[in-house]
Amino acid sequence: MLALSGRRALRVRTLVNHARAIADWSVGSPRALNECEPRERTPPSKGTPRSPLPPASPKRRGHVSAAYAFPDDVTNIKGETRVESDLLGSMIIPVNALYGIATARAMDNYDISGVRVRDYPEFIRAFAHVKRACATANGRLGLLPGDVVDAIVAACDELIQSDRHHAHFAVDMVQGGAGTSTNMCTNEIIANLAAIHLGEPVGDYSRVHPNDHVNMCQSTNDAYPSAAKLAVVFKHVAVTHALEDLIASLRKKAIEFEHVVKMGRTQLQDAVPMTLGQEFRSFASSLAADLTFMQRNVDQLYELNLGGTAIGTKICADASFAEASVAALSEQTRLPLRSPEDFIEASSSTSSFLLFSNILRRVAVKVSKMCNDLRLLSSGPRCGFNEINLPAAAPGSSIMPGKINPVIPEVMNQVCFQVIGTDHTIASASEAAQLQLNVFEPIIIYNLLNNMHLMERGLNTLRTKCIDGITANPERCKELVDNSIGIVTALLPLLGYKKATAVAKEALETGRPVADIASRFADPREVAEMLRPEAMTHPRRLVDVNTETLARHSRASA
Repeated sequence: MLALSGRRALRVRTLVNHARAIADWSVGSPRALNECEPRERTPPSKGTPRSPLPPASPKRRGHVSAAYAFPDDVTNIKGETRVESDLLGSMIIPVNALYGIATARAMDNYDISGVRVRDYPEFIRAFAHVKRACATANGRLGLLPGDVVDAIVAACDELIQSDRHHAHFAVDMVQGGAGTSTNMCTNEIIANLAAIHLGEPVGDYSRVHPNDHVNMCQSTNDAYPSAAKLAVVFKHVAVTHALEDLIASLRKKAIEFEHVVKMGRTQLQDAVPMTLGQEFRSFASSLAADLTFMQRNVDQLYELNLGGTAIGTKICADASFAEASVAALSEQTRLPLRSPEDFIEASSSTSSFLLFSNILRRVAVKVSKMCNDLRLLSSGPRCGFNEINLPAAAPGSSIMPGKINPVIPEVMNQVCFQVIGTDHTIASASEAAQLQLNVFEPIIIYNLLNNMHLMERGLNTLRTKCIDGITANPERCKELVDNSIGIVTALLPLLGYKKATAVAKEALETGRPVADIASRFADPREVAEMLRPEAMTHPRRLVDVNTETLARHSRASA
């Protein structure tokens, strides 16, 4: 193929990339273009919006009219575009996109996880809260005119109250730049929504600029972690509710099974009797402790470095901005938010994220252990423990007829493995902070929000599709207790360790019941009382045992 001239080659490359972009948009995978000398459309006449969207009605100021029909998939159906420029040059942007060039570059640069900011609505709402509070604070400080403040506030309210425009948050959660792309995406979307409220077209930043107005007195380095902390706080409510509901279900089962006597086990060997109710109550108690720990430590996320700007020195921010913005944010969210004592330290620290990840890991470890136990207790049905029945969720095998597997505990195990593993990722990213900034916050936030999402859905699934439907097999439990050697432990106060060991050995070798063998060494009535199943599952007063018998067998053992 003959080489094309430079100018012609540029035009061909531009057309090819533009065609690719339109194709990508059609399948919901936007791709921005960054080409030299793009063709700009003829500027509109004065008073005519450059976008096909009508200006906001003066009568509905503060609310985006339904006439603004932004497609849910952000598809540029007609192929109309606008051009925006920055330090690196110009880019072609779909005309109806609420984002701008910073977002378009990020979409082009970071196609990493395939998970977008829009997939975490609580993060979008948290960011909108932060930008709303900052605009409110700047208005109170006299740094922004009232109409601009009102427009930004209205735009933020749109994002908080509805997910209508969330599709435009198309930036990958995993990104370089310490979260700058997410912050700028938010700034651009809010600026464009604010422009609509002011009767200006999308892409016109003359009255509300993403950097100068929406990002006023802020940096990514304080806005991004502040929004991320709020997102974790918002999301933790759903996680705690799921955990509370699971604990309640376990406690309900504990009451239902409180009279079902079974064998306890240590190291997978027979230990001593207990009740199935006690076993389920222990599950609930273990998780309740972590629920309390989670609720007690969520306040670590209330400390925000908002107003610290780039590195915590508050450069480019009004001296009163930090206090004013956090106060406004507290008013909006009704949370006891506070500023750190040391903004510089707070700018590089991700300890609150690490702590919450650790708490989730604790919950995951305990839930996974419980799921392991459920799988063991339901094993069989003929050749395993078979002490409980798990609800049948699905046929268990493609080749073995009639097989039912514990698929719900299994999937919860996998959720827990994910949470445990990514906690290490979060710890590594936290440790890797350098000097005045941790640039790895995006991977921390991505994993933490994802872990919370998985835990919420996993815990709810475990409760509704497994725990609530568990039934007991009391006859099987009794059979295992009656045939167990472990019950000989209950005879220690009566026989002493030496004779109890002899009883256990003979029972194991002969298969005879423990009670029959023990009756050679003590009154059968006393043996029967000591081996009464209900008596073995709770403490008793040893003085109630015949003192003469105790003394006699103590001397015999000696």
